[in-house]
Amino acid sequence: MIQPKFERILEELKMTLSEVSEEQVAGMVERIVKAPHIYFAGVGRSGNLIRTFAMRMMHAGLNAYVVGDTATPGAQAGDLLIVGSGSGETESLKAYVDKAKRLGLSVITITSFADSSLARAADHVLQIPAPTPKSDKASKFTSFQPMANLYEQSFLICLDAISMEVMEALGLDSDTMFKRHANLE
Repeated sequence: MIQPKFERILEELKMTLSEVSEEQVAGMVERIVKAPHIYFAGVGRSGNLIRTFAMRMMHAGLNAYVVGDTATPGAQAGDLLIVGSGSGETESLKAYVDKAKRLGLSVITITSFADSSLARAADHVLQIPAPTPKSDKASKFTSFQPMANLYEQSFLICLDAISMEVMEALGLDSDTMFKRHANLE
């Protein structure tokens, strides 16, 4: 039966998202709206989700780019890199963060673990305390869902809510953002 699963998933999401720090979100929004250019990086499912956030930031009129895309311009000192990694230990993202720091970028890490390598290297951390099997660290929560589903669901919902915080900070509404939505499809 599907309804009991929906209920458990929603309970887990509510539990996890209730632990996301208002201060961490506010600090992230402040950095996003001030950045001249924002670069986004993630791999796997987290990479897919961070791309949706990059798209929302483009809809907000910000200079938002995904690391590795062919149309992504070079970064400069003062720009911002946002990386998403459940474990906070993704090797390719560590290389991006190291390079970003050498170039003078500010770094935000979104992760389950505030004591991870990527979190320690960041200027700002957004912790989403959901379990992921890609880390040997213990999470505050457990999940009945497989693999990192709870983290990924929480990650997406959190980024959608942060998009709305950015909209408020910039005085935008949905109609204004929709004008930047793709229209050649």
